Amino acid sequence: MSGGVDSSVVAALLIKAVGKQLVCVHVNHGLMRKGESEQVIEVFGKELDANLIYVDATDRFLDLLAGVSAPEQKRKIIGGEFIKVFDEEASKLEGISFLAQGTIYPDILESDGVKAHHNVGGLPEDMQFELVEPVKLLYKDEVRVVGEALGLPHGMVYRQPFPGPGLGVRCLGAITRDRLHALREADAILREEFDKNGLAGKVWQYFIAVPDTKSVGVKDGKRYEGWPAIIRAVNTTDAMSATIEEIPYALLHHITDRITHEVDGINRVLYDLTPKPIGTIEWE
Repeated sequence: MSGGVDSSVVAALLIKAVGKQLVCVHVNHGLMRKGESEQVIEVFGKELDANLIYVDATDRFLDLLAGVSAPEQKRKIIGGEFIKVFDEEASKLEGISFLAQGTIYPDILESDGVKAHHNVGGLPEDMQFELVEPVKLLYKDEVRVVGEALGLPHGMVYRQPFPGPGLGVRCLGAITRDRLHALREADAILREEFDKNGLAGKVWQYFIAVPDTKSVGVKDGKRYEGWPAIIRAVNTTDAMSATIEEIPYALLHHITDRITHEVDGINRVLYDLTPKPIGTIEWE
């Protein structure tokens, strides 16, 4: 359970169906957004009283991803390692033979010639579990309807979509811990400002991507090399196409000022104006 909308709805469905027979495993792969794992523990472990296992596998994942720059390879490493962690946790229990995950219909469509999703193309062929994918024929807006019908908190059902590989596909190119930290902090600032300015409920998805490219800047009167933070803010209903949200220039200016002054390693902020198609929502 990543803690995203899709996996949360699947967890809620299975809690209704099998109760405490369900074991929710949340793996912190070190690629979560700021405060994400803590929120998952609070909602599922305390509010929903789920049978929750929390695994901090940060070092394990980041060590495997070191030096890997190809997006498809990163997705498959993350997806494959997820299954290994699940397998290890399941081996500590009795009678675990099914793996449920939040695959939705766009995941399946995009995996046909566009990119491998961790839920689709990233699973090993020798996986020991039988897959359970109850929402795989639904689009994102339909999954939200199911979540509300199940009584999940509104804030969870309409939270930001977040890919299973997490920040791993937003820290573009080979992942380093310092650039990952800069990405996480910049993304937290963006989300905070969207919340404060009434955009959180208006924009379907918004996030930061940080490529492995440095440019020259000036800080405290000295040459300063840093990465660019790329803002992505899109609106869609089914994730198959998306339009760009028009963000007030004054807000973009304020967000730029905060990120460049508060986040070490970032010296430029860019705004992605590419709709889907031609660009996918995520960069990788």
